[in-house]
Amino acid sequence: MKKAVISGEREATLVDAPEPKARGDYALVKVHSAPLCTEYKAYVAGQRGEFLGHEAVGEVVAIDEPGSVSVGDRVVVMPLYPCGTCALCRTGDYIYCEHNQDFEAIHGSREGTATLAQYLLKPAWLLMAIPEGVSYEHAGLACCAFGPSFGAFDRVRLAADETVLITGAGPVGLGALVNAKFIGARALVVEPFPWRRGKAMELGAQAVFDPAQDDLVARIKENTASNGVDVALDCSGTVAGQRTCLEAVRRLGRVAFVGECSEELRIRVSPDLIRNGLTVAGSWHYNARLFPGVMRVIQESPLVDSLISHVLPLAEIRQAFDLCAAGKTAKVIMKPWE
Repeated sequence: MKKAVISGEREATLVDAPEPKARGDYALVKVHSAPLCTEYKAYVAGQRGEFLGHEAVGEVVAIDEPGSVSVGDRVVVMPLYPCGTCALCRTGDYIYCEHNQDFEAIHGSREGTATLAQYLLKPAWLLMAIPEGVSYEHAGLACCAFGPSFGAFDRVRLAADETVLITGAGPVGLGALVNAKFIGARALVVEPFPWRRGKAMELGAQAVFDPAQDDLVARIKENTASNGVDVALDCSGTVAGQRTCLEAVRRLGRVAFVGECSEELRIRVSPDLIRNGLTVAGSWHYNARLFPGVMRVIQESPLVDSLISHVLPLAEIRQAFDLCAAGKTAKVIMKPWE
């Protein structure tokens, strides 16, 4: 099979790899669409990678034992390799599993873990059925395009007629904007890249801000009768974005973090949280019970097509990474068989 690899700084290409085989409850999935996420960061940094990606949709083409899927099923591939038996997995919060399976120990190699490839392996219970009439490209939005913000908005109970601030308008933040609009909320967006600020306006943001402008929090509050937003969601994965969320939300407001960040965020518990009465949540992906709700957005939102900015053959992986690094994309879908 063909798969994408990062071979050096701004160097990415396709290589041949052994086709993985279905084994036990692991089904073989032919990947029809593989959305990009943050893989471009390793590409820019020159971090070599042979097993790229964590988002995919496709068709079950082989199974080793009877289970919850059959050959021919169209499926969304959920991330990671959780155990499937702990309390978190059984209640749908498998993303937080503390006992992930050792894929290499089970299969003898890591081939089959990459999603930027023509085939992958996944436990059958992590393959979610794509509803009839939903294309592979649209179904791919059920992973990191809509998933993180859908789960976060569920956690903080974003409601219609509320105002939500979204910091960071990459694919995750733009997906959050579409989710917010679907709920009926009013959305304000902070984003440094001009292309993505324009895309946020196209998708219906009430106002869009450049984080470099002076008095950012005050400008945001001007759009909320100076009270602050009801909900703030950081999708930027930056300390600046996280601080903006904490400072721009109203008293008794709710804040959720979905953007990954390794830098230290200084939170002053009393002035930041206690005196403002804030509810703060970290959220990673979404509970399995929410999958039908994610699919409802995909099936019913008029903004879904606009969230996909590029559909490219996997052979153009280098060009795709360059576009992502330049901040000139919404969600990019790679096609391994084109």
